[in-house]
Amino acid sequence: MHRPMDESFNEVFPSAVRPHPTEPPGPWPTGSMTAGGLPDPARVDPAVLGVLLARHGWRRRGGAAGRYSRWTPPGPPGGSTSLLVPDTAAFPDSEDLLGEALTALARSAAPSAREVLVSLAVPSDEIRWWRDVPEPAAGAASWTGSEQLHGAARQILLAGALAVRGRAGYHGARHRRRALATLGSVLIGPAPGGRDLTAFVPVAAGRPLAARLYQALHAAREAVDYQRATGGMEAFDSAVEAGVSRELTEAVIALVRGSEGAGIALEWAPAAGAPDGCPVRPEPVEFSPGDLPALRLAGARYLRDEPAVTVRITGAVVRLRRSGPRGAGIVRLRVLAGAEVPHVRLELDEEAYRIAGQAHLVGLPVRVEGRLESRGGFRRLTRASQVVPVQVDEEERDRLMKSLQENVDYFEEACTGE
Repeated sequence: MHRPMDESFNEVFPSAVRPHPTEPPGPWPTGSMTAGGLPDPARVDPAVLGVLLARHGWRRRGGAAGRYSRWTPPGPPGGSTSLLVPDTAAFPDSEDLLGEALTALARSAAPSAREVLVSLAVPSDEIRWWRDVPEPAAGAASWTGSEQLHGAARQILLAGALAVRGRAGYHGARHRRRALATLGSVLIGPAPGGRDLTAFVPVAAGRPLAARLYQALHAAREAVDYQRATGGMEAFDSAVEAGVSRELTEAVIALVRGSEGAGIALEWAPAAGAPDGCPVRPEPVEFSPGDLPALRLAGARYLRDEPAVTVRITGAVVRLRRSGPRGAGIVRLRVLAGAEVPHVRLELDEEAYRIAGQAHLVGLPVRVEGRLESRGGFRRLTRASQVVPVQVDEEERDRLMKSLQENVDYFEEACTGE
């Protein structure tokens, strides 16, 4: 079951997701692990372990009814790994059996064994991506395919994190720092052959991300179906409230491009259950190359129609530039408050430029009003007015002065007018 981003979204952002551990998983919360680095069997729910084993393809092969079950890994039968899992934690030997099962999982060569241990140690919602691509020669994994899958998965996670911060057809640079910080706890597994990839999103920190991504992906699928059936784009407008954005459409395009189809599936952490408003067993969302034109049209529409935002920004002047010793000039601010973007660029008249330059020299931020334009990713402030220095405490002032000393070339530009 497999189903989809445009080259305009090729801005590079640091990977905020951590790689899947290759050693026994850890570290995890104090008290939840044994000295050997495995989940504490006294804290493992046998029912949760059974659900995870079944989810990851392990097969139940009998056992003593009502007492324990035997599980074998995916693949051809006859392997050496076999787990005895008690049906409940109420039996005297339940903890011993769970400990033996966890040790066997840690020693198992099956990739799914590591994934089960990760989900046990940190209750996580699982997000899976897949791409239908031709079989590589001699069974070797495609380097570019694997990179494409990882990149598209990161972009989809980022689009979901941005949607948690706020609904918008185009986010640009807004909320990006906090959205990336949200992804810091996510674990990403390997992508064998560039076909499949799994992310583990801890429930404690990432449940809003997983729930919003579920809603956004299904809304995008429905909007694509509507556009392909009717030619209308109205469904993409209403899908914004569910979390669909240019960032998401571009991410899905990147996932599908060069494949015969791709898809995303979400599965909730068994210990936490389904989020409010989401089904217990969500259906996978699939996209095909035939969906790409609708997604590209939607992305262009979101970029074109997202309105400018009126803001009052407080920021530290980090760069000044003008063509001569007098007249208007360009100023770059590091945003401290007033907008969820790291930096903005604005053009000031001669008097406002002078005020910004003086504030820069003495290490004071400035406050300015204007309109944050969607063109350029909400990094440009137009109609700037009311430029005034802002008093700050000594600690912040010292920090700003240190930043000034570290950027002496900008200081020289302010003085010389170059």
